[in-house]
Order: sequence, then C-alpha cells, then structure tokens
Amino acid sequence: MELSSFPIIGIALAVLSAALLTVGNHLQSVGVERAKGASTSGLGAAGFWALARTPGWLLGSVLFGLAILAQLTALAFAPLIVVQPVGVIALVFASALTALVTRRRPSSAEIVAILVAVASLAAFVGVAAAVSVQTTITDRELILILIILLVVLAVTFAVLALLRRRGIPPVAYVVLGGLFAGFVATLGKTVILRVQTALASQDFRIDDTNLLTIACLVGIAVAGALSIYFVQTAHTVNTPQTVVAGLTIVDPFIAVILGISVLGEAVGAPLWSFGVFAVAGAGAMWAVWRLASITQPTR
Repeated sequence: MELSSFPIIGIALAVLSAALLTVGNHLQSVGVERAKGASTSGLGAAGFWALARTPGWLLGSVLFGLAILAQLTALAFAPLIVVQPVGVIALVFASALTALVTRRRPSSAEIVAILVAVASLAAFVGVAAAVSVQTTITDRELILILIILLVVLAVTFAVLALLRRRGIPPVAYVVLGGLFAGFVATLGKTVILRVQTALASQDFRIDDTNLLTIACLVGIAVAGALSIYFVQTAHTVNTPQTVVAGLTIVDPFIAVILGISVLGEAVGAPLWSFGVFAVAGAGAMWAVWRLASITQPTR
C-alpha cells in the first residue's frame, strides 16, 4: 500500500528543523562549556545537574526538542530519504551563525564548501523526491529494524568498554550521537507510517502489529536518550562545528541506508538515480568535512 507524499512540505519542515538545531546546538554548547568548567573528561552526574540549572542550555534543549518535533512532522509528509539529507543544511546555518557570533566574514573556502553542500543537497533531495515512495511498514521490516538496533547497542557498549582504559576518541561521541539519532528518525518514520495506515483502515485493535509499534516507541526512547547523552558529552570535547558536522553526516547516512535497504523507499527507482545519490552524497560529505575543518570555534 502506497501512502500520500507531500515532499515540498516535508522539505520545508526539515529546513526549519535544521535552523532550530543549529541555534539549539550553539546554546547547548555554550551551556556545556560553562557547566563543565575546566574539566575535559566529560560530564558526570553533577555536570548534567549543573546543565539543568543553566538557562542558555535549557533554551537550547527546548529548541533541540522543537527541531526533533519539526523533523518528525516532516517525516509525515515525505519519505525518509527525502527529509533526512536536508539536515546537511544545518552546517551551512552553523557557519553563518559562527560568522555572526565571532563577527568574522566567511572565507572564500567556506563559501565554496557551502555552495557545494547546497548544490549536492539540492541534487540529492530533488531526485529522491521524484523517485522515492512511501509504503506501509510490514511486521518483518519493523522487527528487522529493531534487531539491527539491538545489535548496534550491543556492539556500542562492547566497544566503549574496550576503549575505556585507552581513552575514547572525542569524535566517537559525535559519531554515536548521530548514529542513534539516525535510528530515532527511522523508527519515528515507521511509527508515523503505521499510524497513518491504521487511520486509513480504521484498524485500532491491540494485536501483534500494534504491540510491535509500541516496541518501536520503546526503541525511539532508548535511541533518543543515548543520542542526547552522546551529543551532550561530545560538546565537552569537541567544537560546536564538529558536533554539527558529525550529526549532519552520520544521522542522514544511517537513515538513508535504512530507508533504502529496509523500508524500501527507493523500490522501482531508476538505476541512474542511485548514481546521483552516490555523487551528491559524496559532495555533501566533502563539503561538511571541509566546513568543519576550516570554521573557527565559537567559544
């Protein structure tokens, strides 16, 4: 069963989400810096309690929450592989915000990277909007996503346990934050599609299908909590630009892979479209990496 798609609305909401994410990320970064003081070992329980009493961080968290809400709403109007890549624009907003806060005009290298990011994003999203489809999520597909999440959780905690003595690389927190954010978006999309299907068929029975949807909500809560923890920890050992750059690469990358391989959003897409996805994706990743490497810290 194919469901209605309104990609323009989804893209507009995703851009709004990226803007909210950028400002929220900046405020959270400043709040984390103040809460951790001179410590560079990450946030403990006391650190998170200090954050809860920091007005700037709280405002950033509200904006972060609104960004997630806007992103999930966007997923109700367009396929996952259309909405998630739009998040790349957040780094463009971050560069503009950095220039505003530091009163430093973007360099020519930054402008080139921004243009490449925007062009790559436009190509990817434009083609994805034309060839992607929204279909109902079967129990098998949902179970597969939940199994993948469980495997990722097990591997994550095993690797962190092994690295704890040697020291966890700062960028690992960024990657893990984006990784679990990608699962939040994917699981959120499955819930939205299943709710839309239930509304269309007027089927509200408490059966195995709906119990799986509840399991999906639990998965969203777990992945979301871990994403928040890793992102806040990443702020203690990385610049805001690095955090945004990592999120805008890893989150869409995971979501697009799951959207194509598990949710079947590119079923029937012509072969040439995958070539565009590959080239545009590579261009966007280069632009994000380039911007992250040349932008100056805001703090």
